[in-house]
Amino acid sequence: MEIRQIFTISENENIAKNVYKMVLLGNTTAFTRAGQFVNISLQGKYLRRPISVCHKDKDSLTLIYKVVGEGTEQMSKMQNGDKLDLLVALGNGFDTDIDCQKPLLIGGGVGVPPLYDVALNFINKGITPTVILGFNNKEEIFYENEFKELGANVYVSTVNGEYGVKGFVTDCIKNENIEYDYYFTCGPEPMLKAIHSACNTKGQLSFEERMGCGFGACMGCSCKTKYGNKRICKDGPILTSEEVIW
Repeated sequence: MEIRQIFTISENENIAKNVYKMVLLGNTTAFTRAGQFVNISLQGKYLRRPISVCHKDKDSLTLIYKVVGEGTEQMSKMQNGDKLDLLVALGNGFDTDIDCQKPLLIGGGVGVPPLYDVALNFINKGITPTVILGFNNKEEIFYENEFKELGANVYVSTVNGEYGVKGFVTDCIKNENIEYDYYFTCGPEPMLKAIHSACNTKGQLSFEERMGCGFGACMGCSCKTKYGNKRICKDGPILTSEEVIW
């Protein structure tokens, strides 16, 4: 796919340190659900880099990623018009056809992007989701305005209390008395575990895992569930709250 546009989020919002937005031009027909991901081949790197898709339309994908290592740093230095070799539409994605009227979407850090299209799916069905975006501090915040522009009810929590609700996303759920009948979440595993314990409804959790192939062949990202071993790249990254074993 060809890079249509790339820039740091901070160029537009004056926040979100080291977070980049990349828009890719290409065929997106293979994607069927929000929460699926791509696996990117980078020059000089043996393993591909899995990146969740933030948004897709008929001819483009939007990726948002944070520079945390050599691979993402290489991506941040690419230019408009460069081409990327991608394995696309990987993973199972979120099931937004679930029967709920008060969906709660909870994203932590770079787990925020895949929830954008989840929110959009509900908005398009006439259902207003509540979105909680959790960050460590104000410098890390991104996409608050984008979720608000969709029409979602948006809360932001920061661990140090610099912005929004002070504390973790679970503190936000409790302190703001948020009503919900189902949840969707993506973020670091400790956050997912805390949400699983704190929430009183069923939900869907998107897990992060180191991957070899990205499509289920190598079995390198297998995990135990109540229904047997599952591969995060192929059978996930979304698991239901009913099947998760902590």
